[in-house]
Amino acid sequence: MSEQRYPWFTKGDLNAFFGLMLDNFANLVLLTGILVGAGFDKAFIFTHMIPGTALGVMIGDLAYSWMARRVAKRTGNNNVTAMPLGLDTPSTIGVAIAVLIPVFIAAGGGHEGKVDATLRENAQMMAWQVGMATLILIGLVKLTLSFAGDWIRRIVPQAGLLGSLVGIGIALLGTLPLLHVFGLPIVGLVSLGLVLATLVAKIELPGKLPGAAVAVIGGTVVYYVLGGAGVLGDHFQIPALELHFALPLPTLGFIDGLESALKFLPVAIPFGLLTVVGGINVTESARVAGDDFKTRDILLTDAVGTIVAGLTGGVAQSTPYIGHPAYKSMGGRSGYTLATGLFVGLGGIFGFVSFIVDAIPAAAVAPILIFVGLEIVSQTYEISPKRHFPAITLATLPSVAYLLMFNVDNALASAGAARPEGLFTLTVVGNGFILTAMLWGAIGAHLADRNLGKAAIFAGVCAAFSLFGITHSVVPFGALYLPGTTDSSMPLQLAAGYGAFAVVLLVLGALGRKQQGQAES
Repeated sequence: MSEQRYPWFTKGDLNAFFGLMLDNFANLVLLTGILVGAGFDKAFIFTHMIPGTALGVMIGDLAYSWMARRVAKRTGNNNVTAMPLGLDTPSTIGVAIAVLIPVFIAAGGGHEGKVDATLRENAQMMAWQVGMATLILIGLVKLTLSFAGDWIRRIVPQAGLLGSLVGIGIALLGTLPLLHVFGLPIVGLVSLGLVLATLVAKIELPGKLPGAAVAVIGGTVVYYVLGGAGVLGDHFQIPALELHFALPLPTLGFIDGLESALKFLPVAIPFGLLTVVGGINVTESARVAGDDFKTRDILLTDAVGTIVAGLTGGVAQSTPYIGHPAYKSMGGRSGYTLATGLFVGLGGIFGFVSFIVDAIPAAAVAPILIFVGLEIVSQTYEISPKRHFPAITLATLPSVAYLLMFNVDNALASAGAARPEGLFTLTVVGNGFILTAMLWGAIGAHLADRNLGKAAIFAGVCAAFSLFGITHSVVPFGALYLPGTTDSSMPLQLAAGYGAFAVVLLVLGALGRKQQGQAES
């Protein structure tokens, strides 16, 4: 069957386009809402951060559309569904709260009227530069790991890889968006009810309308009706009819943020690793569905798109989405990724993306991210052996600690109050939370499998990492350091504690082997 018989666009592509486009907009709305809530200027976000971020999505989706057409030509199959790509939800929110906002606060940023305007402008510029540099580092990590993803997946137990995602699903995708839902409870709960009824209870809407789209549109309509009637008070704002035209031009601004970004490697490495492993899994899922993409092509395309986004001002990475089977069932081919890439990319340039993001209330899209968080948690427990459940749960705790630390820090910064001494321990537990979660999950999984020696090795890694602040940094915003260069003795205590933990595991492992040998004899 020739390539000409493979359609450019089908009816199924329309439904799939709306779903994929909406996923991307949900991330952009929440990213904007989180940053504006911390004191960033909305116009700065739209003109500096959004265009490059959207360009990364466009590059990835256009490349994936071309790959689908190439596979269709090679195999003679006109039913090939392109791999979906969009903004990675965990890292979009994670980088915002773990990198951009801490840098902004540390540089003296804050809400308008509470700090000097020039200081605030310089602080968000610095945060943007560090965000760009961090995204480039994430892209380089992905580029490198594209050739070693399978090896990493074999070394780190599934409970460690997925357990860290569960923590993000509960803390960042579940709890954080929930604050937006209850910030405007009528709007948020209407949208949440539609999301849960259609996506969890699987209630089919008339005309087979997509539930996520109806939820966002329904919540948005309620927002404007109630806002126009004066019910929402100061929470209601009419979006400015402005198009923020901004070309995503290459910039060397990331160089000024590179030194600071290196301190956030504990954030960059795990986020890059998770998308690589996720990319391997979703490519295999597509292969099972009959679409034989080359894993390395999928991963390298995503890595290049992420680097280009960082070089042009982007602050959020893209990723192959886990929903390939869902888009295939909608009837999507290559047209939906082509349309999504062009819509998001050109929208970021000509400004209508910023207008749409400004027009949709965060309370209306937050339930979609809550659903994503619920799906991550549910699927992780579903595909993992029951004996690993404690390990997965253990891996969620660092994310919860970081969420607590982030909210307290944000509240103190908004009030202009100093950080109390009692937050030190919470800071130590929360800093480097993604990598900590992966290591704790690996330890827990090996313990559940009675591989105490392997668990001890991961405990030793925790000891080494804590010396450098890669995990458990004692610096308020998680910077790295050399051993002995901080005023605190906590890094040495942490390393000693993990070391003692490893020794305990080794001794108990030897004792267990001895008892097993005696029983067999």
